[in-house]
Amino acid sequence: MKLDLAIRELHESEDTLARSLLTMSERHRDEHEIHHVARDLTRWSYAHLGELAEEGRRYGLNLDGKPGGSGTPAPLSGPAGPRTDPGMALLADLRRLYRAAAGVSLDWELLGQGAQATKDRELLALTGRCHPQTIRQMQWANAMLKSLSPQILAS
Repeated sequence: MKLDLAIRELHESEDTLARSLLTMSERHRDEHEIHHVARDLTRWSYAHLGELAEEGRRYGLNLDGKPGGSGTPAPLSGPAGPRTDPGMALLADLRRLYRAAAGVSLDWELLGQGAQATKDRELLALTGRCHPQTIRQMQWANAMLKSLSPQILAS
C-alpha cells in the first residue's frame, strides 16, 4: 500500500497552498476582499494540515500539523518592485494560487480514490471533509480572476 506517499505529498502541497494564501493576503493588503478572504481560506489549509498529520500517524508518518516555516509566506510571483504594475501582479498571483489549489484538489482526489480502494473509512471521511473546501479555494481564485481581469487587462 502506498497511501503514506499520497498523504505525504498532499501534506506538502497543502502546506504550499496555505503559505501561498498567506502571501496573497499580505502582498495585496490594499485589496480588502483579497486580503480578508485569503486569510479566511488559509485557515482551511491549516486545519487540513492538522488532520493530515493526525491521519498520517496511522500510516507511520510523522508530519507537522502546522504550516512549514512557522507560517512564513511562500513566494507567488516574485517580489513586487516599484515598476511592477499592481494589477498585473495580482492577476499573476491569482493564477498561481488557482494552479496550486487545483493541484491540491487533485491530490485530495487521488487520496480519496486510494482510501476507497483500501476501504479506509477514516481516510475517506477526511477527504470528504477537506476536499470540498479546497475546491472552494480554487473557485474563489477563479472567480477573482474572472471579475478582476477585464478591468486590469483593459486599462
